[in-house]
Amino acid sequence: MTRSRTAALFTSLSLWVMVALVGGLAAGAAAQAWGIPGGTGTVAVIDALGQLWLNALRMTIIPLVFSLLVTGIASIADAAATGRLALKAVIVFALLLLGATVYAFASSLGLHALWPIGADGAAALLAGAPPEAAREVAENVGGGGFGAFLTSLAPANPIRAAADDAILAIVVFAIAFGFATTRLDARLRQPVALFFEAVAQTMIVIVQWVLAVAPLGVFALALGVGLRAGLGAAGVLGHYIALVCLSLIGLILLTYVVAVVVGRIGLGRFAQGAAPAQVVAFSTQSSLACLPIMVERAIDRLGVSTATAGLVLPLAVAVFRITSPVANLAVVIYVARLTGTEITTATMLAGGLAALAVSIGTVGLPGQVSFFASIAPICLAMGVPLEVLPLLLAVEVVPDIFRTVGNVTADLAAARIVEGRDATADPEAAAGI
Repeated sequence: MTRSRTAALFTSLSLWVMVALVGGLAAGAAAQAWGIPGGTGTVAVIDALGQLWLNALRMTIIPLVFSLLVTGIASIADAAATGRLALKAVIVFALLLLGATVYAFASSLGLHALWPIGADGAAALLAGAPPEAAREVAENVGGGGFGAFLTSLAPANPIRAAADDAILAIVVFAIAFGFATTRLDARLRQPVALFFEAVAQTMIVIVQWVLAVAPLGVFALALGVGLRAGLGAAGVLGHYIALVCLSLIGLILLTYVVAVVVGRIGLGRFAQGAAPAQVVAFSTQSSLACLPIMVERAIDRLGVSTATAGLVLPLAVAVFRITSPVANLAVVIYVARLTGTEITTATMLAGGLAALAVSIGTVGLPGQVSFFASIAPICLAMGVPLEVLPLLLAVEVVPDIFRTVGNVTADLAAARIVEGRDATADPEAAAGI
């Protein structure tokens, strides 16, 4: 299947999932008001169907994340080995991601302090999750203080860590494994990389199968919400969209500041140069689709050389997603506030490390696949329940627009920063215009 056909398929699926969400809430509210055939027995079956769909997604998380991390690290190592310019680009990407992760916590926690979740809306949304959701909180990071957090970084038994959903330990092990493979001879390294690439692609196929019936799974979960709380959950979903999008908009504005200060370019020049690529990003929700116009605008309007644009921008599309830690942590923090899960210094460290790690591995995946592949590991690392995520997936199409716009803006800013002192002057300014 071509990339364009795949994108069209997932766009259509997103619409059907949103229809299922609205239809499930409405049907559940109607059943609450006028009754449902079978009573509690029917409700139990609906809950079981929703939990079955969620479990089918969860079973792919550990092998998918591990495989993506190994192959992602290998790709970055290969890129860094191609020369000084590529290594400089990777360093710029890493620094920008670190800054974005710090910003993610500040923005999300600040927004929740200014605009907290309504208690009634939170209760309504949680009412539709499976009954065990409220008490299922992972214990791999949350307790024991900083010493326990440090101990959790190295799994004594990686197999048991995977079985216990100790995702942070698995992430650390995957990173160590990935970097270790880069030290092997090509004769040994290539089969290992090929094996994990095959595992990752196999898991993606399974996820796509599960997502093919996402409208049914989301309908069952939304019906449970409607049965228990009527339409009261609709408001909190709108609140969720607003907070995630505000965090992403703040990041985009900060990217302009970084481009101006570090990239040494005028604000107007950068904004005009980036605007066409941002329009394409808004309409396609695909960084790859924006690559041709990004290269053109970087060379013609941002003073980036052909060599730098031709290397840095494709590399950025392949391995750099600045919005990944911001949006993903915004989702996880929202679920934490929604479920009353405590956010401590240890859980923030764990979540930040997990967010940085999975931002490498989940690039290039369809939106619905990357939503679970990137957010579920962070939830597990921070001890946040997963059961609400399918309902949030149903409205992910809106934040995903701002994710892509933010990524494209940061890619262009990174290209300008990598170019550094060699960037050409503004042609209009040089001409006295």
